[in-house]
Amino acid sequence: MTDNQEYKVLARKYRPQKFADLIGQESLVNILSNAILKNRIAHAYLLTGVRGVGKTTTARLIAMSLNCQNKKIDICEPCGECDSCNTITNDHNLDVIEMDAASKTGVDDVREIIDNVKYKPLSCKYKIFIVDEVHMLSKSAFNALLKTLEEPPPHVKFIFATTEIKKIPVTVVSRCQRFDLSRIKSKELFQFIKKVTLQEKGKATDDALKLIVKISEGSVRDALS
Repeated sequence: MTDNQEYKVLARKYRPQKFADLIGQESLVNILSNAILKNRIAHAYLLTGVRGVGKTTTARLIAMSLNCQNKKIDICEPCGECDSCNTITNDHNLDVIEMDAASKTGVDDVREIIDNVKYKPLSCKYKIFIVDEVHMLSKSAFNALLKTLEEPPPHVKFIFATTEIKKIPVTVVSRCQRFDLSRIKSKELFQFIKKVTLQEKGKATDDALKLIVKISEGSVRDALS
């Protein structure tokens, strides 16, 4: 690696760029793929699961697929090469707004979203709001979001991610299509980190990798870290 080449942590470097690259989430991929192909897209998705299983990654993939400029009618995968895909991958897309509810918990933060909803997307088909750790929003923030979440404009999609589904009001959960992302099975996780180890030209015995898999408890990000 040259001195001026930016170092990327492995979890970012090997973040899936296609639905097919998501490991251990076959049912989620099948349902989402069919929904996108048949143009039966929910106005709000709720992705729940333990840390590091692909919630934010899935949210970005949905955003990329819905806004991909080169996507063919019979394929759900984003091309990964158009302006929209590249800007979403690099966090520069003005129509895909990511918000971390762990640091923006108040009603004023949600009102920013509500005010933004009425404006049409600048260059993409959809304006997509991705809210990570959505359970951290205050009760008043959730209440402020309810009406917009129930009847958003056709150009708006919401994608929420959480590790604490029980902390989200039932009124919010009922307005979303919910996906429970499962922990990655040990065999799949072992094969994945072994592949990464080989690509990174690292040295690790199978026993060491098995120990990493055991400690990570089904979390891809923990295993890579």
